[in-house]
Amino acid sequence: MEVSIIPAKQAGGAPGAGATARASSGNRELAPAGLRLMADPGTRLVAGGAVIVGGSPVRVLRLTPAGARQVGGWFAGTPLPAGAGARALARRLLDAGIAHPDLAAVRPATGESGGTAARAFAAPVDAVSAEETRCPGPAEVTVVIPVRDRHTELARCLAGLGDRAGPGDAEQARPRVIVVDDASADPEAISRIAAEHGATVIHRPVNGGPGAARNTGLAAAETEFVAFLDSDCVPRPGWLDRLLPHFADPAAGAVAPRIVPHEQGTGWLARYEGASSTLDMGARRSIVRPGARVSYVPGAALVVRRVAAGDGFRDGMYVGEDVDFIWRLGAAGWRVRYEPGAVMGHDHRVTFRAWFTRRADYGTSAAALEDLHPGAVRPLYASWWTVGSWAAVLSGRPATAAALTAAATALLARRLSRVTGERWPLPAAAKRFGSFPRPPHEGAAWELAVRLAGGGTVAAGRPLGSALSRTWWPLAIPAAFAVRRLRLPVAVLILAPPLLDWADRRPPLDPARYVAARLLDDAAYSLGVWQGCLARRTIRPLLPMIGGRRQPG
Repeated sequence: MEVSIIPAKQAGGAPGAGATARASSGNRELAPAGLRLMADPGTRLVAGGAVIVGGSPVRVLRLTPAGARQVGGWFAGTPLPAGAGARALARRLLDAGIAHPDLAAVRPATGESGGTAARAFAAPVDAVSAEETRCPGPAEVTVVIPVRDRHTELARCLAGLGDRAGPGDAEQARPRVIVVDDASADPEAISRIAAEHGATVIHRPVNGGPGAARNTGLAAAETEFVAFLDSDCVPRPGWLDRLLPHFADPAAGAVAPRIVPHEQGTGWLARYEGASSTLDMGARRSIVRPGARVSYVPGAALVVRRVAAGDGFRDGMYVGEDVDFIWRLGAAGWRVRYEPGAVMGHDHRVTFRAWFTRRADYGTSAAALEDLHPGAVRPLYASWWTVGSWAAVLSGRPATAAALTAAATALLARRLSRVTGERWPLPAAAKRFGSFPRPPHEGAAWELAVRLAGGGTVAAGRPLGSALSRTWWPLAIPAAFAVRRLRLPVAVLILAPPLLDWADRRPPLDPARYVAARLLDDAAYSLGVWQGCLARRTIRPLLPMIGGRRQPG
């Protein structure tokens, strides 16, 4: 958890001379003027609105009185002003996951690429050019579809793209489509299918994998934006129109839709995939980066700003290349967003062998990704206090665990009291702090500390159990058989996460089969992780990160 104080100069207020800044691609640290924000469902304003709590990982930010007034207004629908300080504060909220763009009022550009730009935001904002806050149109997008063989899937994907425009839309409003044939056995069939749907074909003489094929299409694209779609995707009406408004923010480098099953299957594995696919990032909007609620998005469906993509996906990576690509975008200063309001159908693998093998393949990428992004691919991230408490529980010392949790809560309350302006340890005995003559809310520090430290220690059992089932089970299960005292807690920790997931999702699958499928899912991924570690001669993806911060990627 990060505890920060926003300086007064970043809290906004009336813009004076020289207080405005242009939201150009060279200045991505300011949110665009005129943008509206919505609070993340997990965000809370406490201490009379002077302290904001939220994001992932959780951040606690103290606002100046001017900043608190502005944030309250933004969450009520007021657009961002032109002042650089207010826009810097808004960018910080967006980057932390405390707030998300509210794009309901965004208007897309009209006409062909290169035509007159429409303002993205309805409200006029001084000193910000229309070109910098415009929403691109579909004609400014090239869709790149890598494919190898998959004739039926390709035809279905292209047909879905053809249905994107409505009956009254002009032909030029549709994106250009490039099919990259990655050394198919029957290239003429690929060409014939593409021609039937008006798509251009580029044939690769040697198979290089999806990343290399996407790069071929990226190099051939001439538009400002490129949409990568795998051939087993089935575009739904409106998917692109819901993604493009995000690019009214000049800092947006990529946006991904939610990926759901194209058809609801009837078998137990199909129903599990429909509820718990690794391609489905869920129903909540999010910033995408290591440590966020959504740490990556799949490359199966992804729209990118061409200038942000650079040379594209890393050469030689056949698995995990999309995760690496997303994290490199973030490390370069671009923002990546997940937009579940845009939905993309996908033909999931629902035969056991193909599904299990693919899950193991995903696991093999962990070692490579950890080498490329140190600290970003670990099975568990926790504080020493949390680890100590759970170690005490596993060793049969609940009183010690309670004492450690209480101590961590008290120390956190002491830190938070400096933010809320309360005297510690007795909040009722207030002292003057900053601009507040008296604390705006008595007991706020303790209330937050109990929720974050106390509740967080209890909630840490879920990621701990996931780490056991997804990575450590080859060691944990033999240890549980050897040490009788460990059997019950290890079993509970392994079974708790899938049971809690079932309760959260309520899939069309009974708890027993859902838990069995989830444990098979975890076992397959774990086998891949260990295989990748052996191949690269590293153990870092097997090690937890205790007391440190996850790297930004």
